[in-house]
Amino acid sequence: MQNSGNQKPQKPALRIVRLPRWEIGIYLVLSFGSHLYSFYEVHKISRDYEDDLDSEFELEKGFFIWGFKKDPTDFEWSFWTEWGKRSLLWTLLGHVIISQVTSVVISELRLWFLMAYGMMACLFVLGLKGLVVILLHTLASFTVAQLRRPLLSWLCSLMLLYTLHMSSLEEIQRDWYETENEYYLLLFSLAICSLRYTSFSLEHCWYQSSEKKYKLFLWMLAYLFYYPVFHNGPVISYDEFSKQIQKQQTRVSKMEVYALTLSICRIFLWWWLAESMIHLMYIHAIPSSNTVLDAVESWALGGLALAQVLFFYVKYLVLFGIPNLVVRMDGIEPPRLP
Repeated sequence: MQNSGNQKPQKPALRIVRLPRWEIGIYLVLSFGSHLYSFYEVHKISRDYEDDLDSEFELEKGFFIWGFKKDPTDFEWSFWTEWGKRSLLWTLLGHVIISQVTSVVISELRLWFLMAYGMMACLFVLGLKGLVVILLHTLASFTVAQLRRPLLSWLCSLMLLYTLHMSSLEEIQRDWYETENEYYLLLFSLAICSLRYTSFSLEHCWYQSSEKKYKLFLWMLAYLFYYPVFHNGPVISYDEFSKQIQKQQTRVSKMEVYALTLSICRIFLWWWLAESMIHLMYIHAIPSSNTVLDAVESWALGGLALAQVLFFYVKYLVLFGIPNLVVRMDGIEPPRLP
């Protein structure tokens, strides 16, 4: 019998065939075993050339019980862990205390207390001149946003971002600080702030607001100086921030305490894994040394590539996991971790 003109022939149903468990098990064993063996080869190269790498890159003294030295050549990890131990973890703890106390005592003023704390923490970490530079960038972006032209706001943000690459301003700002890391912290903070004041300016251009200008500027400061994401992100758009920060329910429930405790344990395990990797395998120093890299065999070379990818992943789980945890305690839904 022929199909009628208005009927379409049905497609045959797709049949999903699952691999047998024994085959999946073989693949897992082969994959896991090859990874472990390649990591072992990287570990052997690291031990064999430890003295050469130490003289070239000044490996740091490790703090684990097995006494291995630590590869410090991943700038980002070394930079943020050093600042974390130095001050950032303590300033984040101060934010948590201020946020939880004000949410119980004076919840209607909580946002402005957080803004004031963020500015004081910025003053403490970056100094008065660093705070003034950030305020000047903010004021310039807010002024241009009043014209309600998205293109002008984008151009303003690009011009402010370009000032970070001007050699004359760079030399002036370097002279404010005793160490390079202090200057770099200002640089990173300004770069992240540029994303936030661009978000605020575009929202202001796209949507009409009945708020007076001084109130809008205060909201911009509250958004910009929200401290958990101030120095390194992750970036939360102004629209999401303004909606979620005004929630009445900000105290942490028992279920949330359990989830937060679990998150703290996970962050600690990720940090421990990252530190173990740069103690057991010098995965960043070896590729930077031509002499050592020429001696690396294929298995070790594959292990280096895989270990660097995994370290990059774990590193951002830690660097973004800590501020994400604090943001969740404030009742805000942060961006998902990688």
